[in-house]
Amino acid sequence: MIRAWRSIAVNIVVFVLLQVFVMNNIHLFGIVISFVYLYIILKLPVDISRTSIILISFFTGLIIDVFSNTFGMHAAACTVAGFVRTPLLDRFVDVREVTDGSIPSYKLFGLGKFVRYTVLVVSIHHIALFAIESFSFFQPALMITRLLSSILFTLLLIFILEALNFSLFRRGE
Repeated sequence: MIRAWRSIAVNIVVFVLLQVFVMNNIHLFGIVISFVYLYIILKLPVDISRTSIILISFFTGLIIDVFSNTFGMHAAACTVAGFVRTPLLDRFVDVREVTDGSIPSYKLFGLGKFVRYTVLVVSIHHIALFAIESFSFFQPALMITRLLSSILFTLLLIFILEALNFSLFRRGE
């Protein structure tokens, strides 16, 4: 269990640094922003308690907020994503059938279920984040464009990370 918590801590440090120093400075066309730190929430072990997931999600978002000067927007959106993660996992995989410490992946869920799980968590996070950020529907076309393009770009990067992670795992077998 200590190994799992150490792995979670390392992931938080790596992905927060990646988000703060690289991804926050990349704004494609002035519209698209990637929130690759969601990979932390997606890859938490399946058997971890819902309270722990929500707390880890909140503190991850809070750390991003501190470095991004966004006043709790990421903390709120991450908390929502952490809150819906467990029911979504229950929908896609029987948690009783997986071994302790299993981490959501293509291998554990299968490609289709993992893609649906990832799309739903990322979409819920982004909808919450952009709703909090805009706090109005003054320019709905721009907001929907930003929302959809950011979801697609974040999903692309997460799937690339997962593919790299999967290929590195297979190479080690």
